[in-house]
Amino acid sequence: MDKGKTIDGFKTHEKDTGSPDVQIALLTERINHLTEHLQGNVKDHSSRRGLLMMVSQRRRLLDYLHGKDLARYQTVTKKLKLRR
Repeated sequence: MDKGKTIDGFKTHEKDTGSPDVQIALLTERINHLTEHLQGNVKDHSSRRGLLMMVSQRRRLLDYLHGKDLARYQTVTKKLKLRR
């Protein structure tokens, strides 16, 4: 899990660390990591709650990006393989 590499892959300008694209990518990375953790630790309910909150945050950011800039939304979802 390399945060810097993820940011470099999704930033829209040189000093970008907070655009919706970057936030979605970072959340997706954390969600994937936490999903693996929960497969081995089934009873970890507090982490499961955190996972659900991250998923809903990512959903809100994706909805925002979809309404704001459809081309960027499609690029981000294709890069992260979120839509099949």
